[in-house]
Amino acid sequence: MENEQKYLSPKLDAVFQELFGRQEREELTKDFLEKILKRRIEKIDLSQTRMLGKDTPEDKMSILDVRAIIDGTENCNIEMQMIDHKSLAERMLYYWSEMYKNSIKEGESYTKLKKTISIWITNFELKQLKGLEYHTKWEIIEAEARTAGLTEALEIHIIELPKIQGKEEAQDELLDWLYFLDNPTSERTKKSMEKNKKVQDAEKELEKLSQDDRMRDIAFHQKLAQMDYQVGLEMAQEEGEARGELKGQKKGQKKGEKIGERRGERKGIIKGEKQGRENAKREIAKKMLEMQMNMQDISTATGLSEEEIKKMQEEM
Repeated sequence: MENEQKYLSPKLDAVFQELFGRQEREELTKDFLEKILKRRIEKIDLSQTRMLGKDTPEDKMSILDVRAIIDGTENCNIEMQMIDHKSLAERMLYYWSEMYKNSIKEGESYTKLKKTISIWITNFELKQLKGLEYHTKWEIIEAEARTAGLTEALEIHIIELPKIQGKEEAQDELLDWLYFLDNPTSERTKKSMEKNKKVQDAEKELEKLSQDDRMRDIAFHQKLAQMDYQVGLEMAQEEGEARGELKGQKKGQKKGEKIGERRGERKGIIKGEKQGRENAKREIAKKMLEMQMNMQDISTATGLSEEEIKKMQEEM
């Protein structure tokens, strides 16, 4: 357990950006990109990465991607995605199109548009990619022939981390990096560090970042914000279902039903929603306990008393 607390999760986008988005760590990013793109890269420029500001906790959930210029001719964006947002595929295309459009200035020739590569690493499986491998590459090709490409300017890579489970022995150098991202303390990651010195260097850099108070604070707020967002989605879904059920009940009611019965149903639903919010708080607290956070932080985040949290811990 002590070893697990040693590292911040490199899947948190602030940690990921700090690890791969700084020019002084370009060798790590270059090796990672080479394993994703399956080709040699001479140099990368990370100066366009907008690093997280130092000032406010409100920055913690801003877009924290890594932007690179590859060999001076290609734009590349890497984003770590922890939460499955609605319309994620459309968002991928939108972000890619913005990068492609902004690769030239207004009035410049279209011939100066740079090839744009968008890389998405997700901590979940995409429903529309069910049955496909953990790493998929997307381009614009002719629908029937499947071989004739319209242009090489568009390239989107999607890497689904849950799909790497059970592939420990697969011969893909990219997996050395993916197992490190998924769990830097696993036995498979130790093997990765033996095979790839850059992964070993990344582990050392992650250890340094994990000892930085500012980075730990950012990571804490990110985890909290992500849990709040996830619980908010679940509560919104439950609320929507409750309202839909109430609406259906109303339609099915006969004209002669008593007003008191309707009010009773509404009160029951309101009571259920309140109980749902309490359950959500307890779920957040449970997840924070699993991440070994201290009682005071959990109490502040959830509004539960330390006595309630301690009792939950004893029951786990």
